[in-house]
Amino acid sequence: MTSTPLTLNLVAGSVSFSFSQQAAEELKAEINQLMQRLKTVAAKSTSGGVKVIPQANLEYRYTGEVFVEIFCNPNIWPTPFAAKVLLTIRNLGIKLTTEAELTRIIEDVNQYLEQF
Repeated sequence: MTSTPLTLNLVAGSVSFSFSQQAAEELKAEINQLMQRLKTVAAKSTSGGVKVIPQANLEYRYTGEVFVEIFCNPNIWPTPFAAKVLLTIRNLGIKLTTEAELTRIIEDVNQYLEQF
């Protein structure tokens, strides 16, 4: 199975790494679930007096030529458009940990999947 590089655009710069189509589809599904949780939190926080039930975190992990981990706590963001994720990419020689905008990650994954 060959992997096409996925490029994620960060606040300052970008990072490209080997990623498979199947992994990208799994990541997209996980992000779609996260978006639903973020919308739930946003809707309940705007309606007065309604108790907000804590939503599950996104904890995505991929192991291939590189290890990729994406983490997001949906309970701390006022809207899905404000949400950021903690992104870690590492292999034997380097480790990158940074914050990335969720909306930009969504765009990058969708653009990647359009290639197939």
